[in-house]
Amino acid sequence: MSVSTGKEKGKILILVENLPVPIDRRVWQESLALTEAGYKVSVISPRPKGEPEYKELQGIHMYRYKMPPPTKGTLSFFYEFTYCWIQTFKLARRVWKEQGFDVIQTCNPPDTFWPIGQHYKKRGVKYVFDQHDLCPELFESRFNRRGFFYKGLLWLEQQNYRTADMIISTNETYRCVAIERGGVPPERVTIVRSGPLASKFISGEPDPSLKRGKKYMGVYLGVMGPQDGVDYLVRAVHHVVHTLGHKDTQFAFIGGGDMFDELKAMATELNLDDYVEFTGRISDELLLKYFSTADIAFAPDPCNPLNDVSTMNKVVEYMALGLPIVSFNLKETRYSAQSAAVYVDDNDEKAFAQTTIDLLNNPEQRQEMSAFGKERFVNTLSWEHSKKRLVRAYDWLFGYADTIHPVE
Repeated sequence: MSVSTGKEKGKILILVENLPVPIDRRVWQESLALTEAGYKVSVISPRPKGEPEYKELQGIHMYRYKMPPPTKGTLSFFYEFTYCWIQTFKLARRVWKEQGFDVIQTCNPPDTFWPIGQHYKKRGVKYVFDQHDLCPELFESRFNRRGFFYKGLLWLEQQNYRTADMIISTNETYRCVAIERGGVPPERVTIVRSGPLASKFISGEPDPSLKRGKKYMGVYLGVMGPQDGVDYLVRAVHHVVHTLGHKDTQFAFIGGGDMFDELKAMATELNLDDYVEFTGRISDELLLKYFSTADIAFAPDPCNPLNDVSTMNKVVEYMALGLPIVSFNLKETRYSAQSAAVYVDDNDEKAFAQTTIDLLNNPEQRQEMSAFGKERFVNTLSWEHSKKRLVRAYDWLFGYADTIHPVE
């Protein structure tokens, strides 16, 4: 099948490996925004257990393959990349026959889909690189070294930059990397942030039962992998409860990941079972109930080469519901949260614990932080702002707009 000639503005195929769709909120919101703007969107991703390989939802054509097992080391990373690449290439051929596409958008990690882009560029298809993570920095942060594999990831990243007709960056730091490290002309790079929809991410009635009889509740939301710092938060909770003697807060850990079972075991070993709850992944409705009940939220991502320059989705989500945040001191978190968070230096877990107690004991400060966070989210960081930039970028790529940047 050739590129589109029908009434739609164009046909887009999005490739994502990191999470299934529609669980991957950024990719799903991008898909919905582009569909609403008149584009036909297909997505290839892993599929949740029990779901069909093909499914159409809200006008989006989802093609999904069986998820690989969790990665535990370098060799398993190579297996995952190879398996997902082969499955994605097979499904891309199917989408080409059944739906067609004018553009392939790849969402990293990993940075291994550019050969698929090059294959279809020979047929007139354009290639868009939606850079969710800096994979070289991700490797360095996870394994605490550079060397051969780090250089290989730099090379893979460069191939994406060279192949791409357009780059989508999640923040200004990533945009600068594309321009300075990647040599991409600035006029081909745009920023699309990852905040939730302000119209749907709205607080509701608190549920005191979630606090399990305690006065306060703190929440963590997000992936629980080696680089996410949830182990720092578990140890900080140990300091809150057992070192500093504060026993009136319930801590909810929401989400899943490679370290989920290990973190639960750590909490038990540290005698925290009466103070922590690991919910796993939960529905949006239940998530909003936890957020509406909580008094504070946590961003324990430690300072490392990746985290320092990455925008944490959970931080923006906390701000949307007006939750004051305790965070380690990271460059891009400071840009996003500003006065909605208090910042702890040097990945210091005990200082993180003391800052948590101090904030809980200061309701006036929490109220000020809450109001600031909500206002900044609505005026700057919500998806309503980001989707305008995304649609404008695609309109530019297809020739419907003169520049990649929207009129603010």
